[in-house]
Amino acid sequence: MALPIEDYAIIADTQTSALVGRNGSIDWLCVPRFDSGAIFAALLGTEENGHWTIAPASEFTVKRRYRDETLVLETEFETAEGVVRLIDFMPPRGEAPDVVRIVEGVRGEVPMRMDLRLRFDYGKVVPWVYREKDALVAVAGPDAAWLRTPVRTRGENMATRADFTVGPGEQVPFVLTWRQSHLPAPEPIDPVHELGITEGYWRGWVSACTYEGEWRDAVVRSLLTLKALTYAPTGGIVAAATTSLPEKLGGVRNWDYRFCWLRDATITLQSLLYSGFQSEATAWRKWLLRAIAGNPNELQIMYGVAGERRLDEYLADWLTGYDGNPVRIGNAAAEQFQLDVYGEVMDALHQGRRAGLKQDDPAWGLQVKLMDFVEAHWTDPDEGIWEVRGGPKQFTHSKLMAWVAADRAVKAVEEFGLAGPVDRWRQLRDDIRADILKHGYDKKRKTFTQFYGSEELDASLLMVPLVGFLPATDERVAGTVAAIEEHLMQDGFVQRYTQHRGTDVDGLPPGEGAFLACTFWLADNYALMGREQEARATFERLLSLRNDVGLLSEEYDIDEQRLVGNFPQAFSHVPLIDTARTLTTAHSHSPTDVRASELAED
Repeated sequence: MALPIEDYAIIADTQTSALVGRNGSIDWLCVPRFDSGAIFAALLGTEENGHWTIAPASEFTVKRRYRDETLVLETEFETAEGVVRLIDFMPPRGEAPDVVRIVEGVRGEVPMRMDLRLRFDYGKVVPWVYREKDALVAVAGPDAAWLRTPVRTRGENMATRADFTVGPGEQVPFVLTWRQSHLPAPEPIDPVHELGITEGYWRGWVSACTYEGEWRDAVVRSLLTLKALTYAPTGGIVAAATTSLPEKLGGVRNWDYRFCWLRDATITLQSLLYSGFQSEATAWRKWLLRAIAGNPNELQIMYGVAGERRLDEYLADWLTGYDGNPVRIGNAAAEQFQLDVYGEVMDALHQGRRAGLKQDDPAWGLQVKLMDFVEAHWTDPDEGIWEVRGGPKQFTHSKLMAWVAADRAVKAVEEFGLAGPVDRWRQLRDDIRADILKHGYDKKRKTFTQFYGSEELDASLLMVPLVGFLPATDERVAGTVAAIEEHLMQDGFVQRYTQHRGTDVDGLPPGEGAFLACTFWLADNYALMGREQEARATFERLLSLRNDVGLLSEEYDIDEQRLVGNFPQAFSHVPLIDTARTLTTAHSHSPTDVRASELAED
């Protein structure tokens, strides 16, 4: 079985990424893109499905860190013989993706071992391996990989292995390069030179950061993680680096997150803009416009990193799964109707316009067409924010985001003088608001409910004050927060929604971890309500869940005290950035001044 999820760190070249374990093993790497086939898939299977381990030959203890504000990972192994340091990184993408590993002697003479098992197509295909000049070459079908190292290697049990010793001050490099098999061999790179270039790249990128509030280290690490999940050629940002890491150990709630969700658009854009990264925000906005171009009836909730629409889902049944969970490639939820994404898109483009991003493009014409669709379909049931597979319903959060779409359309006319049927949109906004308050709010229980006529609670309704629908001081917001505290909180963390016996909202067996984004939203609500001490305590509790190098997954298993879900997760790191900013602002201003007022004050 793979390591606990929290034992992994990410390295990346802004086109793909690898997960490196505390044991010195790279157990996940897809090339050349995030959503390509994995050449190391031990994360979701066994060692036989591909991994690359470099570690001491004897027992060791470990400590690790990223070098300053970079994605250069240092793992320090201490053994009875001495201390050795493993430096892992991916240089900014050149002609092909490279993974560089440099072993440095720190103290003593330390015997080391390397075990490389390349398995193409998600751990299924064993390549033919041969030597060509100074490289070891592995080839199968369209894939090829080159290993270059001064260390003598040998083939053994369908793997490439090496034994070597490192002394103080010595450096032993390994470079693995992937390329399509029909192309010539990639040019060799200088590992030490590339180390300097990579460090300089990340430090130069971080230098644009304008965030100076509390918890800066956590915010910067989250921004670096967001950058690591960026597909630079298009500006798309994937939800996570992995597929099929379970939301419940041993369960079936595991999905492929190596795609770009429209739902992430607004909060991602805001996080980048408010932190000083306007070029990344601009690139993300351009990706968004290209992805959604076309018939509004065909808008999807997610797309591939280049805007691809076909994300067909299948089971990789040759993999045993992270914890016996099914392994899914692709995501069938792309075909669902989720009304809320129209509001997310309208809000993202509105926030970009407010921030001064480019306005002389076809964005507004596209938004007008989106509003035509919202007007015609806002009363339709949908699958909702949580992408349930139990059938469409009248989800309250979806109606809330339809209201956001209308509200941002009105504001675009009022604030920027854009042309549109503003009176009709104002009426639409009023109609949706009245509908939500009549059907989505339970007056007896004093809380918003998951869907119309339901008794279920849903933490997505913590967004009510965050999008400006109601002020945080409204009794209906306070009642919803109180209900969530009573029924959805466990040990200070928030579950997504209630699942009472006899209900089948999501079409899946019950049980999953606490959803980290929801807990960040609760902290935001506390801050907006003036409950600063509770807001800060909740935020600090969330920060304590980060692993030793500052990374978060999607959820947290309270009973097992482990991170669960895909990793690292943009939808956890982006709210971290936003909540840190909210709390920093709340500390120096009155609660009504922060965040919600930036989003949608009438």
